[in-house]
Amino acid sequence: MRTDELSFDQRGLPVMPLVRVHNFSVSLDGFGAGADQSLEAPFGHGGQRLVRSFMDTRSFHVMTGQEGGSTGIDDAFASNWGPGIGVEIMGRNKFGPQRGPWTDEEWKGWWGEEPPFHTPVFVLTHHVRPSIEMKGGTTFHFIDASPAQALAAAKEAAGGLDVRIGGGPATIRQFLAADLIDHMHVVLVPILLGRGESLWDGLEGLEERFAIESVSSPSGVTHITFTRRPFSGSLLGVAVNRGGCR
Repeated sequence: MRTDELSFDQRGLPVMPLVRVHNFSVSLDGFGAGADQSLEAPFGHGGQRLVRSFMDTRSFHVMTGQEGGSTGIDDAFASNWGPGIGVEIMGRNKFGPQRGPWTDEEWKGWWGEEPPFHTPVFVLTHHVRPSIEMKGGTTFHFIDASPAQALAAAKEAAGGLDVRIGGGPATIRQFLAADLIDHMHVVLVPILLGRGESLWDGLEGLEERFAIESVSSPSGVTHITFTRRPFSGSLLGVAVNRGGCR
């Protein structure tokens, strides 16, 4: 970021863009996605059970062009998803279910003709393909990069705004392992999936890097926020993942 792009707080100190995770649902047994993801089952074998509290909110309804939706605690957290975000980084499995080389470049992902992001989106994949420009300001860019490399590209494109790490579990886990996330909102959902993609594998001691707060909701979920402690240094961040995030 150039000096002339910096913003400053009331004390005259520079305000740096944050790397954020929002509304990421995890089961009681630690899975952030079910097994057997497919075109017909984007969330895997658990269906929408993990994300139902988010999808019921007014914020999600507005995001997807629907009317109605719940208000209250779940909606208050859901509404933080978009403000201040200049770029999203997502793993390939959040874009779509295809694995390996792209067999159908005409298909433009799960998100419809006008995806809800309205920003550049960097999709992490070993199989690079041309960018896809969608209605409403979303452009998908497909890159093969480490977490640090992807974040550098995202910050360059974010125009001084924050960067959201959108998932899935493997992508968030690798950014956490590289000590690159400043704020994370996890929704603990009272279900057991039994199998799927774990969020927490290999992240022992993660709580030492963050101030953690939790709020229970009448819907049954618990909202847990992780905010980076000042000057936190992590041994996990020493060995930055040098491979791509999938």
